[in-house]
Amino acid sequence: MDKRQTLAAASIAVALLVLGLKGTAFWLTGSVALYSDALESVINVVAACAALYTIRVASQPADAEHPYGHSKAEYFSAVLEGVLIVVAALLIFREAWADLFVPKTIDSPGTGLAVNALASAANAGWAWYILREGRRLRSYALIADGRHLLTDVATSLGVILALLGVVATGIAILDPLIACFVALNVLWSGWPLMKDSVGGLMDEAAPPETLARIRDLISANADGAIEAHDLRTRHAGRMMFIDFHLVVPGHLAVSDAHDICDAIERSLKAEVGEALVTIHVEPENKAKHSGIVVL
Repeated sequence: MDKRQTLAAASIAVALLVLGLKGTAFWLTGSVALYSDALESVINVVAACAALYTIRVASQPADAEHPYGHSKAEYFSAVLEGVLIVVAALLIFREAWADLFVPKTIDSPGTGLAVNALASAANAGWAWYILREGRRLRSYALIADGRHLLTDVATSLGVILALLGVVATGIAILDPLIACFVALNVLWSGWPLMKDSVGGLMDEAAPPETLARIRDLISANADGAIEAHDLRTRHAGRMMFIDFHLVVPGHLAVSDAHDICDAIERSLKAEVGEALVTIHVEPENKAKHSGIVVL
């Protein structure tokens, strides 16, 4: 089991711990706002399980049926998480709607809020760690999990502060109103996850800053060539796909052109990590004089 799978498995354990704590806080208080917070943690458990599965699939090497590998699998966990977020928001709205007309008194608020605060602290620490490692390992599933956990932490802090206000004022209807706010926040947090995952599934190009760096590396490491043009990129999970046309002098030997391609490929892989680089070599009469000029 590699580091990404180990982190995904640990996320399941943390999510279960947090769910247990938040469920206890709801059981102690009967607060619909804490119920909404606990329900969001159910999403975290399912999402962590999905992340582990998709990371395992994405780690499999290329085969006859998937010659470009399985790296896109990580995006599916974010799509599933987005769907679950919508379902959870609807369930929260349903529960809050009933309590708007018959508000309930919050029981044992001090103990319940303390337990929920403990769960939030555990979530915050894990979210920070998994985001850092997800970016280092270039795992979209881990990054998506970390982003959602941070949103969960922000939601929990808002719920705790608002419920303190309910306890201080005695206005019971604020509890279901807070739950409605949580549902809206859950929906809002799900949109970026869905957007980013769909972008990956649709072969979205590398970010502008990454494209600029790729162009610079090609220019600096193509000594002996004339230009490069028709650069295209796409990313699938941690894998980057790069292809372009490289124009070389017509008299250049095939082995020399191959050496230039090898130098470019080494520099690109050193910069972007796991990458599949495809270079189409062309003679100088194919130059477009509008691509990447070789330094």
